[in-house]
Amino acid sequence: MKKRIFRSLAKCNKVLLPSYGRKQLDISRASKTQLLLIGWRAFVTKNSL
Repeated sequence: MKKRIFRSLAKCNKVLLPSYGRKQLDISRASKTQLLLIGWRAFVTKNSL
């Protein structure tokens, strides 16, 4: 049940949230909001696997 929720959430994240990896974002210069989104995507990805 938990994995199913996180997998669907990961698919929504892929469509809705920006991908900073393709934009070559420098993490040391990222804003707090960008760091929050990166952390959220990592959390969801970790739990969906």
